Amino acid sequence: MNLSIGIVGLPNVGKSTLFNALTKKSVPAENYPFCTIDPSVGIIPVPDERLEKLNEFSKSKKKIPAVIEFVDIAGLVKGASKGEGKGNAFLQHIRECDAIAEVVRIFEDQNILHVEAEIDPLRDIQIINLELILKDLETVSKRLGSLEKDLKRGDKNAALEGSGLQKVLKVLEDEKMAITVFDELDEKEKPFVINSQLLTSKPILYVLNKKAGGKNLDHDTNTDERWTKLMKFFEENKAKYILVDANIENELKEFEGEEKESFRKELGANSDGVGNLIISSYELLGLETFFTTGEDETRGWTIKRNSTAPIAGTAIHTDFRDKFIRAEVIEWNKLLEVGSYASAREKGLLRTEGKEYVVKDGDVIEFKI
Repeated sequence: MNLSIGIVGLPNVGKSTLFNALTKKSVPAENYPFCTIDPSVGIIPVPDERLEKLNEFSKSKKKIPAVIEFVDIAGLVKGASKGEGKGNAFLQHIRECDAIAEVVRIFEDQNILHVEAEIDPLRDIQIINLELILKDLETVSKRLGSLEKDLKRGDKNAALEGSGLQKVLKVLEDEKMAITVFDELDEKEKPFVINSQLLTSKPILYVLNKKAGGKNLDHDTNTDERWTKLMKFFEENKAKYILVDANIENELKEFEGEEKESFRKELGANSDGVGNLIISSYELLGLETFFTTGEDETRGWTIKRNSTAPIAGTAIHTDFRDKFIRAEVIEWNKLLEVGSYASAREKGLLRTEGKEYVVKDGDVIEFKI
């Protein structure tokens, strides 16, 4: 399943440094705007202890994790919606992604330039989001204009698309994101609005980039008004956010396991920022994982949440949808508890499911076609 997260933000907030940490490969991360000109793409494994345990259980020859795609997109600036900087190209790269990881700097450092001269995370978010809104306003207005002929001759699809886009236009004019109106759309209007690929219809994860040993706005003893305003914004908009130290994560990118955790603590980071980002992004896209496991291979397969068994099977092969007969299913932890498929079958834990079965995150499945 090819779904992607676009990493966006103002110049010099740590986007490319974070991308380097994610992908364990180098893209330019210099201290000046527009260092990243073309988007870099990384296919990133999703951390999952269930895969590790199932791999040990089956003593598999190969272990293949579920993955998620990240795209490093160059920094946006004021006026991007009108082509400022590399605006038009960058906004198109965002349009091609399924969700947005918006990197926001929350640390002070006089040695690292900020395009707006001073640190204010809420202002930075408002700059980026407004550019996305302005571009969507242009897109929606143009589309509504092109629908006029079809509306005059009574085209039903044009009427549905027009009514949906009018609702979107209203929230955009109020400087709100298109996604905020989705619950108010008629079910027949939604497909037309989704097909418009609006920038502000994409879910957003805010990635707050801090710096170990530096002055961070989130420090326990810090009552900085900028932090208070940022938290109020997140609460009012029910926005998802995580904290990451991009620099430390980049320094640790070549290490694994206990050695990595040991160095992480030495450097002053308390949690796996990159791991949290990957998992949070996976959830943001509405994804989950089912597993296949055996002597040859243990593998995590990525599917959309609430997929039925035949649809989930297409992650393995498209034939599984049309030729699906049944699936043998067991929860990963129950399989490990009983110790073998034979014991699971004896205890009635290995179930036979049909076409209507909705696959659960963590299911171990064998498809029958």
